[in-house]
Amino acid sequence: MIIAFSVTPLGVGEDVGEYVAEAVRVVRESGLPNRTDAMFTLVEGEWDEVMAVVKRAVEAVQARAPRVSLVLKADIRPGVTDALTKKVESVERYLAERD
Repeated sequence: MIIAFSVTPLGVGEDVGEYVAEAVRVVRESGLPNRTDAMFTLVEGEWDEVMAVVKRAVEAVQARAPRVSLVLKADIRPGVTDALTKKVESVERYLAERD
């Protein structure tokens, strides 16, 4: 499965990068395939391990913020691996066909 999630600390002001970095650090240290962009962090793995990483990421932010917002989207597709890379490669392949 792939999870796209965003953890936002509330009640800490506008500059939240320092807090979000704590969540991203947890994800990167998990060893699971992941990617972070301006809006979401994506993590790929089995249900229990991915959800455990999301929980730890939220807890890392929660340890420093009085309130936390979590947005989560999941693509649950048993038996598929490396989808984080393959999905993007598929789109890029179609784009290249038009160039």
